[in-house]
This record gives sequence, C-alpha cells and structure tokens, in this order.
Amino acid sequence: MKENDRKRFLLEANPARLMVSLSLPAIIGMVVIGLYTFVDAIYAGQLISTDAMGAVSIAYPFTFINTGVASGIGMGSASVLSRAIGAGNQKKVDRIMGNLVAAVILASIATTIIGIAFARPLLSLTGAEGAMLDSAVSYMQIIFIGSLFVNFAQSSNMIMRGEGIMVKAMIIMGGGAILNMVLSPLFILAVRDMGLGLQGAATATVLSQFIQAIAMLVWFLKFEKVALIHRVAFSGEVMAEVAKVGASAMLMQVLTLVQQAVLYRAAATWGGPEWQVLFGAALRIQAFAFIPLWGMSNGLQPAVGTNFGARRFQRVKKVMGTFCLGATTLCLLFWVPAMVVPDALLSLFITDPGIVTLGIGDFRMFFAPFILYGLMIMAITYLQSVGEGGKAAILTMARPLVLFVPMVLLVPIVTGLGIHGVWLACVVTDVLVLAVGLALVLSSLRKMGRVA
Repeated sequence: MKENDRKRFLLEANPARLMVSLSLPAIIGMVVIGLYTFVDAIYAGQLISTDAMGAVSIAYPFTFINTGVASGIGMGSASVLSRAIGAGNQKKVDRIMGNLVAAVILASIATTIIGIAFARPLLSLTGAEGAMLDSAVSYMQIIFIGSLFVNFAQSSNMIMRGEGIMVKAMIIMGGGAILNMVLSPLFILAVRDMGLGLQGAATATVLSQFIQAIAMLVWFLKFEKVALIHRVAFSGEVMAEVAKVGASAMLMQVLTLVQQAVLYRAAATWGGPEWQVLFGAALRIQAFAFIPLWGMSNGLQPAVGTNFGARRFQRVKKVMGTFCLGATTLCLLFWVPAMVVPDALLSLFITDPGIVTLGIGDFRMFFAPFILYGLMIMAITYLQSVGEGGKAAILTMARPLVLFVPMVLLVPIVTGLGIHGVWLACVVTDVLVLAVGLALVLSSLRKMGRVA
C-alpha cells in the first residue's frame, strides 16, 4: 500500500475494518513473538525439571529491562511518527530512525552491563536460593548478551507497525520466534546431560534475536520508503517527544519487573518454592493472554495517532470504542479456559500434579478480572497515541508502586489469608488500576469533544 493510500485508509476506513486490518497481523505476530519466553518456560518444565521452570520464571521479570528499553524507544518513536505523518511533517519523519538507532545502541550497552554484572544480586531480590538461583543467574546472563539485538529488532519493528505495515512486521518478528521454538528444544537436549539445559535455551533465544535484528536492519536499509535511516544521531526535538510518550511504555515494563520481583519474594515468604513455581506458571499464562491485547493496541496506535494528528476527533472516539469492544472479545478467549480448566493450563508448565492441585483455586481468583483487562490496555495505548504520555505514566506507575507493592505487603496480613492474600492483592490492584485508566480516558475524550 502506498503511503498516501495508507494514510487515507487510516483516516477514512470503517473503524471495524480498520481494527481487523491493523490488529489481526499484529496480534498474530505478537502471539508468535510471545511464544519466545512462553515456550522456554514450557520446555524448561517439561524437558528439564520443575525447578528449571522456576528458574526461568524468576529470571523472566528482569528481561523487562530490555523490553522496557525497546518499548520506550519504539512506541515513543512510533507515536511521533504517526502524528508527524498525519500532520505532513516530513522533516521530523526523516530524523526518527537515526534517533532510534542512536538511542538503542546507548541504552543496550547499559542494559548488557547491568544484566551480566548484577544478575545474582538482582535475582536474589525475588527470594530465590540455592540451585534455582544459580540456574536463573546463568540463564539471565546469556539472555542479556543479546540486549542490542532484541532492543533494535523490537523497537524498529514498532516503527513499521506505526506506519501500518503490519503484515511484514509480523513476518519478521514471527519468523524469529518460530526459529526460537525450533532451536530451543534442540539446544536444550544437546547440552542437557551436561547440566546446561537452561543455558542451551538462552543461547537459542539470543541467536534467534540476532537473526531478527539483521532482518530489521536489512528492511530499513533496503526496503523502507518513509522512515529512512538518514543519519545515526540524536535529535533533541525528536528525543524529547519520544521520551514524553515512551516513558510510560518503558515504565510499564520496568515497573512490571519490580512488581513481579516483589510477588516472587512474597510467595517465598508466605508459601515457599512451590508457590513461586505456581506464580511463575500463572504469570506466564497471564502474560501470554495479554499479548493479543498488546497486538490490538499496536493497531490502535496508528489509527488513533494519525486521526488525532489530522484533528479528526470524532473519528478518534469511534475508533476507540470499536477497539475496546474488540479487546474485550479477545479477553473472553483466555478468560473462559482459565475459569473452566485451570488445571490443564497450569500443567503446561508444572509436571507435579500435587503442586497443580494446590494452586487451582487461587489461579481462578487471579484470572477472574481478566475479562476487563482489554479496556485497561486500550486506555493506556490511547493516552500514548494522543501524546498524553504523562497520564499514561501515572497509570503505569500506579499499578506496581502505588497500589501493588503496598497491597502485597498488607493484604496477606490484614486479611489473615497468608499466601492466598498475595493472590488476592493482585486482583484488587488490577481492578483499581482499571478504574483509574477509564477515568483518565473519559476525561481526555471529553476535552477532545470540546475542542472539536
């Protein structure tokens, strides 16, 4: 689709058609991408041991350092790009990719050093000990060797999606994820008998991310038509806008790290290693269920951003309503199995039926409000897309710091529920965050209505 045709499509197509066209490729692509860590945890649990799955699970939150970098730079740049395209500001468009590459290189050097040098003290914050901690350290150090690859691949792919080039973006990222799904069990089995199964899984992931990064570099050097890499350099004007919008995306990922580290420590304090394993499985299932919602948010971002940039505010409202309905429908696809067959979902990661049975009731409670989470994700994405990154940052900070940490510390004590109170704290936090998010979006829409 030519650029003028793509812009016309974003500004004029039926909102439902726009949602399907923009979201479906992104959803498929991100689901495949999400299989990276989802499959690593399954392989660790099924091919190595329950403890190995626990090690991957406690290491997983710290990969949000890289995810935060990629999301902050990528989503911030994509938001700037969409609005610049809508406003016809070609000069700004031409500076976006050079700024992205410079920012990714600098941030990736920092995250690689932090991830390798401080792996053990960081992972100790989760309450992990002994062999589980040792395995998690080895896994995490290898993963952080690939920081530059994953950060460039993911952030530049967000630029493609910000332009509405969803199918090609899906193919590139999905191809890398499929490669990881193939390589991971091969690498695990090749070195498992030497006690290096987790290291094999991590190596397969880094290799797959390297190939993805090469594919994205080739795209922007040879095939990109709009956001070309003219010069690798920081642009003060572009970086300021990227930081304003991308800060909320980065905070969401990095503070999720804080949230999950606190959660694993609470599980160790109130329950023990088996409850850490249960939370690891539950969080993996929830994270995977969130992925299609983030895919839909990738469709919402260019749709809202371009129309907002063109000052078509009534259309912004119609698009937002359509995407919220679609996101709620997606939630049902995961909510129903979680309510009906929670044991089957937990058994994907945990081979010990006793541990699975122990967590069924709490897992149901944990997943109960998921049916409403689509509205929360659309709310955050909407605020980012219209340049209200400050409000989105408030929302993302409220969940892990203002609400979650106090809830996890207090609810088990106040209610006398112990480990079950830790699960309840997660539910209460998310319901409150949803209420705040909807209030912020409704306030923004009312202001938009007065401007229109």
